[in-house]
Parts: sequence; structure tokens; C-alpha cells
Amino acid sequence: MNIKNKSITSRDEDFAQWYTDVCKKAELMDYSEVKGFIIYRPYGYAIWEEIQNYLNKEFKKTGHENVYLPMVINESLFQREKDHISGFAPECLVATIGGQTELQDRLIIRPTSECLFCEHYSHIIKSYRDLPKLYNQWCSVVRWEKTTRPFLRGSEFLWQEGHTMHATEAEAKQETLRMLDIYDKMGRDLLAIPFVKGRKTEKEKFAGALETYSIEALMHDGKALQSGTTHYFGDGFARAFNIQYLDKDGKIKTPYQTSWGVSTRLLGSIIMVHGDDNGLVLPPYVAPIQVVIIPIKMNEPGVLEKTREIKAKLEEAGIRVKLDDSDKTPGWKFSEYEMKGIPLRLEIGPKDLANNSCMICKRNDGTKEKYSLDEIESTITSLLEKVHKEMYNAALKHLMAHIKEAHSYEEAKEIVNNGGYCKMMWCGDRACEDKFKEDTNATARCMPFDQVEFDDVCPICGKKAKYVVYFAKAY
Repeated sequence: MNIKNKSITSRDEDFAQWYTDVCKKAELMDYSEVKGFIIYRPYGYAIWEEIQNYLNKEFKKTGHENVYLPMVINESLFQREKDHISGFAPECLVATIGGQTELQDRLIIRPTSECLFCEHYSHIIKSYRDLPKLYNQWCSVVRWEKTTRPFLRGSEFLWQEGHTMHATEAEAKQETLRMLDIYDKMGRDLLAIPFVKGRKTEKEKFAGALETYSIEALMHDGKALQSGTTHYFGDGFARAFNIQYLDKDGKIKTPYQTSWGVSTRLLGSIIMVHGDDNGLVLPPYVAPIQVVIIPIKMNEPGVLEKTREIKAKLEEAGIRVKLDDSDKTPGWKFSEYEMKGIPLRLEIGPKDLANNSCMICKRNDGTKEKYSLDEIESTITSLLEKVHKEMYNAALKHLMAHIKEAHSYEEAKEIVNNGGYCKMMWCGDRACEDKFKEDTNATARCMPFDQVEFDDVCPICGKKAKYVVYFAKAY
């Protein structure tokens, strides 16, 4: 196993500082001059690009198209949906002057784009033939947060937001759950993160939505992180924006709407679920660099040539690979790429060359073994798959060990205070939800789809229980 990197704080000593250290030392981001806004450095943005690549393929399989709408919303337009505006008003950044002219209708920098999409849809949806509309947008949004934590909290973040319109309620609800499943699959297949998924409570649902569903990840420190959401809106927005269409039966009808999104919070999930005291540990399929090749004694005859040959073979096999043939020492390179969390490190020197072999080190557990250079492409492919499974299983084991049932209020408080999910029965009353948050600072993360009752009463108030719900402290 590797020795702890002394340039970053230990996770168990100060998890928040460890997180900031990793974000900076791994060169994922930097702070900008404007408070609340960060700079996405190339390596951090490259991780986001891999998420984009994955989701774009999944979205297009299901018939969604990418679009781009303006970044500003007329205040008069934004105010059409009262629940929506009340939910976002405290977080809005508003432009009041254009050039040297004071704006009569102020412009809101988008905190989300439901209003923009609805206004657009009101112009282009006229017939049942125009439905469904399955649009997605990659953009940034601004919400005036009071605290800044890279990728997790800040005034601006990058995301994708899908906005769809459907002829029937059933179709829209199906879309809401279908997109939740795509996000869940992304966690399993790309991020090596097992999510808890389910429906949000009325208190925690998205402003203006009838139903909100979420995927929730559990961090190393036992806190949850909402990592993506999908929303069913019914026809409320459509009515507010006068979106109507002529159906097959000759009647004028109102369509049903959904929206769904994930953001660069996923980078925070990756860091906090998988990272260790030596820095990042990236799941292989989301890693911008999957293998780094380090030549040992590269001035010796044939070493550098062989590493270049290996690099070309791996690239041809579709593996993302970097060859570091700089004049920095091997020790410096080991430490650098360990910090950056590259899944596999391939070392080759004169002795390896003579034996037609190389040494490969796995970042997730630090194990190092000798491998033949014959069919190195299939060897690396197999190792990447192995690392992904090991990382997913480790995260799943951590998650399952931190989901505990509570049968009394004292037990519920103790569970969330120790970190992890408190699985409890709940009467469904907002008053109990508020009391639990007031007493513990834990919130209802979601009501899982598997609603198997295990107690008759709500441990907070003693009334008849209606739902299984997960509570946890969260980022």
C-alpha cells in the first residue's frame, strides 16, 4: 500500500479541508476573483466532458435532442409561475442595466430554464404531431449561494437540464422515471457510485413540481449528496404559459411537462465517495486518463521507444493513455499521478524490456504486479473493468453499512448523528420532518420505491406511519 501524501489533510482529520486540498492539488479547479465562482481547470473539466459524453449517448438513444436557450429571462416571464418564482427568488442574480440604459423589464440570469422552455414551446407546439418534445440543454446556471465549496455549492455551476412535453400524464410520468433510471445507470456503469433513489417529500420537492425524484450518493464521511433530480410538473407550467395543441379528436388540450438534470456536483460525488488520503481515485470509465505510462531509466536503449509503441497500441484500442517522458523523476511522477487518481500506472524499464514485461499499479488499492507485454491492450482493458467493479463494490459496501433502521426517535437521532442514512417510518406530516431537521440538521433525502413497512408508527410523533423515508445530513 502507498504511504499517505503529506501535502493533503487526512480525510479523518478534517474531511472538509481534505476535499478542498484534493480539488486544488489535483488541479481540478481554482477560485476566481468573483466570490462564489470557480475556474474549471482542464483536468476537472475533462471529467465533466466524460460525463457529458456518456449522457449524450444515453439521451440520444431515447430520442432527446440538444438545444441551447438564452441565459437571461425577462422578470415578467419568470413571474408567471408563482410557486416557481417563490422558490428561486432569493437566489436570483438580476441585471438591471443594459449598456447605459436602465431596464424596464429586468433580466434574471437563469437559475433554471423552465420558463424559457415553456415560452418557446408555446410557439412551436400546436398539434398532437408536435409531441412529444424531448429537449436537453448543456449550460451553466446562477444561484446566489451564500457559501462556496468547489463543485458542491457556489453561485454558478455547470449542468444539463432536460425539458420535455407530452400528450398524456402517463407518458410524462414515465419520462420522469425513465430519466431517473438513466442517472442511476450512469452511477453504476460510469461513476462506480451506487445511488439511493426515490421520491422527494413535499417539503423537499422542486419549486413548481408535483413530484420530484432524486439519486442520492453517500460520501465517505457519512453525509448524503443529492446527485441528480427528475421532476413531473403536470400541466401547471403549460397552463401558465398558455401551451395548447389540437389533438387527434379535434379538441384543444394542454400538454404535460417534465424536467430533469445533473450538474458538476457529480464531480464532488466522485471525489468524496472514492478519494483517499493520497488524493483522487477516479473510476476508470470517467477518468480522462485511464493509464499513465512511466518510463524507468528512459535514456537506456529501447525504453522510450517501447513506451511509445505501447501508447500507440493502447490508443488504437480506444484506451485514454498518457506517456510522461518528461525529465522529472519517476518518484515525482508516481506521486503526481496518484494525486490525480489515474486508475492504472504502467512502468517499464530496461529489465522489464529484457523480459518483455511491465509493472502495473492499480490506484484504487495500490497493488502492483508484473504483466507480459503480449496483448497488453486486452490486459489493460481487463484491469480497467476489474478496478471499476472493485470501486463500485467498495462504495456499495460502505453504503449498505450506513443504512440503519430506526425504531425510536432517540435511535433515529443517534443514527444520523453518527453518519449515514436513517431508514425510518414516517407519518407524512411536515411538522415531524421539520422537527427532525431542527433537532439533528438532517433532512429527508427520499422515500425509496421499496415501501416495505417495518413499524406501525412514526417515531417522531407516535402517529400511524405511512411512508418509509431516508433521513441524513447532507451537503
